[in-house]
Amino acid sequence: MSATARPDAHSAPLTHANVLAVALPIIIANITTPLIGIVDTAVLGQLGDAHYIGAVAVGAVIFNMIYWAFGFLRMGTTGITAQAEGSGDRDEVAATLIRTLLIALVCGVALILLQWPISAAAFTLIDGSASVETGARTYFTYRIWGAPAALANYALLGWLIGRGRAGTALLLQLLLNGTNAALDALFVIGFAWGVSGVAIGTMIAESFAVLCGLWLARRMLRHAGATVTRKRAFDRTALKRIVSVNSDIMIRSLALLFAFSWFTAKSAEAGDVTLAANAILMHLANFSAYFLDGFAFSAETFVGRAIGARRLARFREAVRMTSVWAAILGIALGIAYWLLGGLVIDMLTINPEIRAEARIYLIWAALVPVVSFPCFQLDGIFIGATHGADMRNMAIVSMVIFLAAWAVLTPVWDNHGLWLSLVILNAARGLTLGARYPALVQRSFPAVR
Repeated sequence: MSATARPDAHSAPLTHANVLAVALPIIIANITTPLIGIVDTAVLGQLGDAHYIGAVAVGAVIFNMIYWAFGFLRMGTTGITAQAEGSGDRDEVAATLIRTLLIALVCGVALILLQWPISAAAFTLIDGSASVETGARTYFTYRIWGAPAALANYALLGWLIGRGRAGTALLLQLLLNGTNAALDALFVIGFAWGVSGVAIGTMIAESFAVLCGLWLARRMLRHAGATVTRKRAFDRTALKRIVSVNSDIMIRSLALLFAFSWFTAKSAEAGDVTLAANAILMHLANFSAYFLDGFAFSAETFVGRAIGARRLARFREAVRMTSVWAAILGIALGIAYWLLGGLVIDMLTINPEIRAEARIYLIWAALVPVVSFPCFQLDGIFIGATHGADMRNMAIVSMVIFLAAWAVLTPVWDNHGLWLSLVILNAARGLTLGARYPALVQRSFPAVR
């Protein structure tokens, strides 16, 4: 017996062009985002004192870690929106955005209210010079007021991707980054505001992007003829579902954040040269995520739509097409890193010791995208299906496997053991989620036996 199919607006066959239409804008947006850090460094570099650059670097790390924990606002929204879109329920598509923006607003205000304990905890963990810490605290004090806007941008991004509007999401990201860069240059060089100028520029850019995103979303929903009553927007069952999915994804993100922080901490214990070499290689590993995320996001969109429309064949088609592209890209990145990684290492450092050390462990950075593409894809599939509990549980299991691997391998193989543990972490994420995949299909299409 086959799954019951609902008529939907996405009944045309899924093509590779459809997959790329979602993936490529996301990849471009991901690649352009780190450029803002380069602009900040270049602008502050004109002031002639190293502590300015260090202060913003430390402050940015704090916000990256805070906001990474709230990535559920993007991921959870994508799956729920895609399912509503696939079912053809325009009012639910609109209601999903309202609910997620409400959660983003509450979380953002909570961060502002809790800024003092958050700041105290963050600067207890980060050990910098007095001038760097003073500047970082200034950066934190200003930028924290942009938390509601920053989290609302996550919600808007997830909603747009869930609707298959990756091009619009790209435009908003480019608008955010471009405005940020321009304001940083104006406030730092033009107004001589220093570190506070960078923080204020970022805060204003985030707020401007939210306003533009809300205007675009309003136009889209009006064009679609969507209407939302207060009762529909604040439906208790729907709110409970979105909170449940988001809390599961948040726990999953925190488990992975712990594992990656553990990797960095143990790298630091190995000495300055090993720490620097590992940091350079992690740049390569993280860069691959910018590409793999594109096809994971495609999976979220098309899987969610297929489940919303109750079309099993379309679901399998989405899984197959996006996974093939992810596999090709992951393997290609691994080969490129192995062949060209030495050149990248030489561009990122002139220190001969760090260059030599990084080359010793380059093979592990090359293996990361090859081993990791399954877990990226499965994350996208489970997000599209809104099966956050499996993501939460398998991330915790994978973190435990990572720690066990580290305990066994590093006493024998030192830094090679540390890198192998990281590879095992991503492999475990893929294998454990893969083991849960048949259950996901059964729960998503209960009419199938």
